[in-house]
Amino acid sequence: MSYRKVYADQADIDTPLVRELVAAQFPQWAALPLEPIDSGGLVNAIYRLGSDLSVRLPLRPSINGIVHREQAKLATLAPFLPVTIPSVEAIGTPTDAYSGEWSVHGWLAGTHPSPDALVDPRGLATDLAAFIQAFRQIDLPDRPPAYLGERRTRSPMVSMDSPTREAIHELDGLIDTRAALASWEESLAAPYDGREVWVHSDLTPGNLLVSAAGRLTAVLDFETCGVGDPACDLFPVWYLLPATVHNDFRATLDVDDATWLRGRGRVLSQALIVLQHFNDTNPALANYAQHAVDKVLTTSQACSS
Repeated sequence: MSYRKVYADQADIDTPLVRELVAAQFPQWAALPLEPIDSGGLVNAIYRLGSDLSVRLPLRPSINGIVHREQAKLATLAPFLPVTIPSVEAIGTPTDAYSGEWSVHGWLAGTHPSPDALVDPRGLATDLAAFIQAFRQIDLPDRPPAYLGERRTRSPMVSMDSPTREAIHELDGLIDTRAALASWEESLAAPYDGREVWVHSDLTPGNLLVSAAGRLTAVLDFETCGVGDPACDLFPVWYLLPATVHNDFRATLDVDDATWLRGRGRVLSQALIVLQHFNDTNPALANYAQHAVDKVLTTSQACSS
């Protein structure tokens, strides 16, 4: 069975292909069990390799050095962070069967948190705040983006205006479009003094792993991380955390009103666009996005009443 289709121009990826690539390029792992993992992601096909490894193949293959850049970035950031992040153990080269670079990572234990089933929401909020604080304190030179989209989540909010309004219009009947537009316009008007810190910029449930006790064990997907608006790391407020811990989370990170509004707007924009494009094809991702939109609109209306 081929890996689920996300894009029309997606590479054909299946278990026999991955097994062939591993056996040819990394024979030391050829005998390990191989199992496809449906992560709900939009970038990579992921396979578990034995008990300690995973294989990631970009759905849209590339030979532009993206995997090598990722390896260097992760190795540089890991010593500064309080939880585990991915490690690239090996990089595979293109073949006739698969035209791009691919990678073998260490397997990270844990499960993706669900906003409706958090075991320890206050503990998780504490862990996330500690991760964000550690990220903010990193003092390393940022490097320029390598390709279109690498910094998409940290673009100026005005650059997100047109696609956000388009998504609101196309989701009429699925969301309260009037409330969504009012919330977006309020966030769009929030001032920004230009202060930049290191941010992950995509702290959504699919990029987090938690233990059975509900505490944060790992953070994934550092593709878009770098220096930017601190509002970019407020995603957990609306994607994951219950309202009962919002004030403590906000106080720990010293978030002012304008940054809070910008964070809310960035979440709303991303979630709306995910719903617009993947509501019918990626149920896991769409469910997270729908939750975030509902949470944003609920909190927006509560603040205005």
